[in-house]
Amino acid sequence: MSETFRGGCLCGGVRYEIRGEPVRFYHCHCSRCRRATGTGHASNLMVRLGSAAWVKGEELVRRYKVPEAERFTTAFCGTCGGQLPRLLTEMNVAVIPAGSLDQAPSIVPQARIFWDSRAEWSCAAGDLPVHPENPPRQDDPRAR
Repeated sequence: MSETFRGGCLCGGVRYEIRGEPVRFYHCHCSRCRRATGTGHASNLMVRLGSAAWVKGEELVRRYKVPEAERFTTAFCGTCGGQLPRLLTEMNVAVIPAGSLDQAPSIVPQARIFWDSRAEWSCAAGDLPVHPENPPRQDDPRAR
């Protein structure tokens, strides 16, 4: 079911509105996510994209693509550095940093991924399943 996700950066200079269907919500412990956020993991909500709009401050949005990475890009506010959604139009997906949302999404975290890469001081798994790397996609026969 499609939802509307609204949020913005720390200084309020950038605001966004994304409409789509939430498909995954993971805490990612990979080294790139840790470095991009400065924390033990990134909490990312993946949404099958219906529409996306920068409601305010699109000119402040900056992006950095890790040169050797196939897809890893960060989006952030050029004023405050607050993390912002990444629109992967070629995959019809938005990756929304959950901390940038105005309200909690209907979906809750489903797993901790890249668990084998996590920092020793990072939080415990709790009740969430852990995956050593990225779990197989549901349409992948290895997921069965």
